[in-house]
Amino acid sequence: VQLQASGGGLVQAGGSLRLSCTASARTTSNNGMGWFRQTPGEEREFVAGISWNGGRKIYADSVKDRFTISRDNSKNVLYLQMNSLKPEDTAVYYCAAARGAIPSRDGPDYRYWGRGTQVTVSS
Repeated sequence: VQLQASGGGLVQAGGSLRLSCTASARTTSNNGMGWFRQTPGEEREFVAGISWNGGRKIYADSVKDRFTISRDNSKNVLYLQMNSLKPEDTAVYYCAAARGAIPSRDGPDYRYWGRGTQVTVSS
């Protein structure tokens, strides 16, 4: 399974971006999916996760009420709508497919990882 994240870019604080993650196989439709982010010199950080059918969503406290995770299994696409962006949201964002059907905040619970997409928020 290959995952490819896209949609990153440069945006001013307060702006919005929508990230997409396309999976190469329909097998991910049975898996929980997640978004993580990482800045240089820092550990990878959980951002948001969603269950296989979209019925359960979890968020990091730092993005709750600003970011929304969703998925379209008919298109094998995962999304992350990011609103009210802050400079501290600047990072490389990665999508990942979980080993099971439910999302997790822990990186080791994810089996497949995509290449990241850079998000830069200017102040």
